[in-house]
Parts: sequence; structure tokens; C-alpha cells
Amino acid sequence: MTNLRFAHLVPLNTPSILIIFIVLIETIRNIIRPITLSIRLSANIIAGHLLLCLLGSTGTSINLHLINLLIITQILLFLLELAVSIIQSYVFITLISLYSNEL
Repeated sequence: MTNLRFAHLVPLNTPSILIIFIVLIETIRNIIRPITLSIRLSANIIAGHLLLCLLGSTGTSINLHLINLLIITQILLFLLELAVSIIQSYVFITLISLYSNEL
């Protein structure tokens, strides 16, 4: 019965000596995948917010033309971050559905 549970983790024609190690490695890989996915998504989100905060925290003694340039840059970066968040949500949903179908 236990052999049938782990049979999908082992490729065909695997030497019997390696089967235990391959099952262990594949089990660890399946556990770590969602964790690495969430770390990658949060790093992308934090990077966008950090970039917006860095551009927004300029000094107060700037001329009007530089402020206009900063506002336009902030709007463009916001739109970029919005697009990245939509893509990241699509990737997250797709990968979670693929991961759940594997188990």
C-alpha cells in the first residue's frame, strides 16, 4: 500500500537503491515549492513598494520641474507595479492549481 502512494515520485527504471533517496528528495521538493513561491511573490511586491517609497522620499527643496518629473515617474511606476501584480496573481493561481493537481 505504501509503495503505491510514493510510486508517482519515482521515474520508471530507477535502480532500487536510489528509490528511497528519490522519494525523500521529491517529498521535500513538494513541501518547499509553495514556500519558495510565496517568498518570490512577496519579494516582487516589496521591491515595487520600495522603489515607489524611494522616489517619494525626496527632499523638500526641489524646483517645480523636478516635482512634475517625479510625479510622472511615480505614476508610471505605479502602473508598472499594477501590471506586475496582475501577472504575479495569475502566476500564483496557475502554479497553485498545478501544485494541487500533482498531490
